[in-house]
Amino acid sequence: MSEQTSPATVSKPIPSITPDLAEFFAGARRGELMVQKCEGCGVLRFPAHETCANCLDRRAKWVPVSGRGTVYSFNIMHQVYHPGFAGEVPYAVVVVQLDEGVKFISNLVGIKPHDIRCGMPVEVIFEKINEEITLPKFRPRAGS
Repeated sequence: MSEQTSPATVSKPIPSITPDLAEFFAGARRGELMVQKCEGCGVLRFPAHETCANCLDRRAKWVPVSGRGTVYSFNIMHQVYHPGFAGEVPYAVVVVQLDEGVKFISNLVGIKPHDIRCGMPVEVIFEKINEEITLPKFRPRAGS
């Protein structure tokens, strides 16, 4: 006689907190969106880099930004590329141009994927995954 089991729940992949991203994730746990700021020329950047592409300075610090911006580009995922996302298809992956000029890739929630438009005003929200990982996501800005 065979034993019947329920299907296993597949979790989503989560990022690892590497030393170069520790301050980014600490900020997310506090509800702050963090980017790197070059100490040589002041240019903001994300993702983290060892060297500034603008002036080649290797000094940088993490600073909070507003978390407000607009949808620069987006893609609607209709296919399941990882089983952990099967229940969310279709979902949107967006490139947000923050008001400070940095482009940031994330998910846009709180809107049907086919209602998303380039130029749409958005703001950051934070989703707590576990005690260490909180992920920034975006939603349409209120009143837009």
